[in-house]
Amino acid sequence: MSEFQGKDRIGVLFGGKSQEHEISVLSAASLMDAIDRDLHEVVPVAIAKDGEWYAIDSDMGGLCALDDPRMGRLIPHVAEGVSVADCPGARPVDVASFTSSVDFVFPMLHGPNGEDGSVQGLFETLGVPYAGCGISSSAVAMDKIMAKGLLAQAGVPVLDYVYTTLADYRADMSGELSRIEEALGHSVYVKPANLGSSVGVSRAGRRAEIANAIAKALSYDHRVIIEKESLGRELEVAVLGNEKPEVGAVGEVVTGGGFYDYDTKYKNNAFELIVPADISADVEERIRDLTILTYKTFDCAGFARLDFFYNEEDDEIYVNEMNTIPGFTQYSMFPRLWAEAGLAYPDLIERIIELGYERYSVE
Repeated sequence: MSEFQGKDRIGVLFGGKSQEHEISVLSAASLMDAIDRDLHEVVPVAIAKDGEWYAIDSDMGGLCALDDPRMGRLIPHVAEGVSVADCPGARPVDVASFTSSVDFVFPMLHGPNGEDGSVQGLFETLGVPYAGCGISSSAVAMDKIMAKGLLAQAGVPVLDYVYTTLADYRADMSGELSRIEEALGHSVYVKPANLGSSVGVSRAGRRAEIANAIAKALSYDHRVIIEKESLGRELEVAVLGNEKPEVGAVGEVVTGGGFYDYDTKYKNNAFELIVPADISADVEERIRDLTILTYKTFDCAGFARLDFFYNEEDDEIYVNEMNTIPGFTQYSMFPRLWAEAGLAYPDLIERIIELGYERYSVE
């Protein structure tokens, strides 16, 4: 334990305004089920989809599925016809009251307005210690275009990509599509620059499909990244640490040839997580080295998950994305990778809290 050991008040912040709101709720519920209540008092606070903050008193124990009936009556949201009266366990709370009443914040927010440096900046301004990456690393890792550029500059291998913006695409749609085809060919992935959980992501081939995919991605963000499709295996690595990061096990996501999209991940369960991945010692060592290099390039802290593509045919490894607040249910890849490395879920949570206090104490 750190010097801050004792029964701290740990604020768990979840929900949020992004398209990953529901996944954030599941991650937070799982974390609160596993955190050591002998060491910490948990203070759950949810951000509604309209941005309002609520203290949550209702039972979230065992909440682990999107179709759990509690999901619709947990956090008020006026636009969906759910008021405070419909959510008896929710009480409005202001930001100042929340941050002044806790010793530490564990943000379980996925996507924009939570994983992108926004709330991290709030906690920094107010002097509240928190779990995970800081402002700049959160912002850069969330922005796929900025992240790819920074990694390429640092010598980290990434897939070929181009990007477009809403303004440029509207001004010359035909020209932008031709530019994309010339650079990447006809087998690509199209993604919003700033989202996770595969929201708004499409696989596309013909020009018409690419155009539709860009239109879909632009409905989520004004900037879109288009990447050359990789036929490689999807490998994932978990990291813990501040100045001296440690790498957990390497896992693999197997979809049976399908696209690992939002529905596959969270609705259909049409995938398999293999831990540890069946790879050679050499490939594992290279992945670990790239993981540390990427983590340090982004100046990450606390914890993160790094996603790779491994093309066995040409023995090439590419960094795909860095997730600074990865899925955190006990079934998610991040805790499973650490369990394989010998760190149980409750101990993993404790280690992340320690790292947050450590980072705060040296700044």
